[in-house]
Amino acid sequence: MREKKSEEFEIDLLELAQVLLSKFWLLFLVTVITGGMALGYTFAFVKPEYTASTLLYVNNSNISVGSAALSISSADLSAAQKLVNTYVVILKSRRVLNEVIEESGTDYTYKELSDRISAADVNNTEVFSITVTTESPQESERIANIIARVLPDKISEIVNGSDVKIVDYAVIPSSKSGPSYTKNTAIGGLAGFVLVAAIIIIRYLLDDSIHSEDYLTENYPDVPLLAVIPDLNDAKAGGYGYSRYGHYGTAAKSASAPNHNGREGA
Repeated sequence: MREKKSEEFEIDLLELAQVLLSKFWLLFLVTVITGGMALGYTFAFVKPEYTASTLLYVNNSNISVGSAALSISSADLSAAQKLVNTYVVILKSRRVLNEVIEESGTDYTYKELSDRISAADVNNTEVFSITVTTESPQESERIANIIARVLPDKISEIVNGSDVKIVDYAVIPSSKSGPSYTKNTAIGGLAGFVLVAAIIIIRYLLDDSIHSEDYLTENYPDVPLLAVIPDLNDAKAGGYGYSRYGHYGTAAKSASAPNHNGREGA
């Protein structure tokens, strides 16, 4: 039977690092350009957003939801957490948000407003916050306070014996909550860096040309190296290249001048 030889492809991580280091100027340039593009896009096309928050308190009394009775004590934070989650579901209901849209006079649809509202408990307590994020600080404050006024009445209509009190009204935000110019610039720069680095590495791995005389001596140890002819053009530039490699018993193989990776073309 004829033996099958499997070719192994070894990747020298140190060599890859050297290849990337040799192209550091290109990586740096692309990183700066893509980061600047991301910053410019964010500044020109992404509208700033403002977030306003209001706080509500869930009373720990014996209440009943429909026919199911719940007994909640002040020490039972787990039950309070479940109650907060129930109120959050009611908050995001179409019945509540449509009334908020009507009172606020905004042009949002139910889905658009729902996406701009979030609610969660504060540190696993009976207090939960409602945050509204829009492109206007005044609008965010107005919608958040309308929700704080409408929600307790809607909850009392659905959950028998419920008691929700306003802890803190929303105020007009003094600074924008997004977008983050620093974050977007970093993401754009990182994306450009990774893309160019991947292209450089792929081109390097697919290049099967002769690197240097060491490549021949390491891969063909039984074939003595006849001669190495320096590349005079490259030598004038201050470097040292190879234009031909020869072996005993074989014709000399011509090779091109070193490419951008410092490797010869076969």
